[in-house]
Amino acid sequence: MPRYKLTLEYDGTPFSGWQRQSERPSVQQALEEAILGFSGETVTTQAAGRTDAGVHALGQVAHFDLAKAWDPFRVREALNYHLRPAPVAVIAAEAVDDAFQARFSAKARHYEYRILNRRAPPVIERNHVWHVPMELDAEAMNEAAGSILGLHDFTTFRSAECQAKSPLRTLDVFSVRRENEHILVTASARSFLHHQVRSMVGSLKLVGEGKWQPQKLRAVLDARDRSQCGAMAPSSGLYFTHVDY
Repeated sequence: MPRYKLTLEYDGTPFSGWQRQSERPSVQQALEEAILGFSGETVTTQAAGRTDAGVHALGQVAHFDLAKAWDPFRVREALNYHLRPAPVAVIAAEAVDDAFQARFSAKARHYEYRILNRRAPPVIERNHVWHVPMELDAEAMNEAAGSILGLHDFTTFRSAECQAKSPLRTLDVFSVRRENEHILVTASARSFLHHQVRSMVGSLKLVGEGKWQPQKLRAVLDARDRSQCGAMAPSSGLYFTHVDY
């Protein structure tokens, strides 16, 4: 059966997340209904990462199989037609061999978290940033972020509902920079635990406010205790930016 790889962009605001839900709209549901609309086939799509409710994507990757072969250009154009008016777009579509899997073939996943750091609330970026009105020290946040790079037990930053078999993860990139009124947090790893990025960002905010010294983030990680984590950052500021294969 022909297999297709899609690169997707979506606004997560109206969705319950990637995964299909029985009573709430999901990105997976919107995509699978669009596939049915153009091909007449009912399929199950698989994604590189199951983003949570309200989380956005600039480069989510998914794959699916069809009984009939289609030109990838036609697949992209037809899906974008049938996806309207849902805030989901197929940026690219390509035919791949059946060994490719969006989730298990991934070598790294990349996220960006966006904080709007100003007194005035967001208007244009409403539901697309975390608005933090008090001044944050991005340099202190970046120092703290660098202290937890590498292979660690990330139990402190793991959701109680996380279904991963192990809390061990290797954090390859975790950095913070300021761009005018925005503070941008970049995180990269082969895989992440449930709520790991948002939990780490929530703790970084305490460093930025001066409530924690930068070195405390590493101490909190080493505690392997979820109760030591700062309040989790909201989903509105998180973007799944791209996947490496």
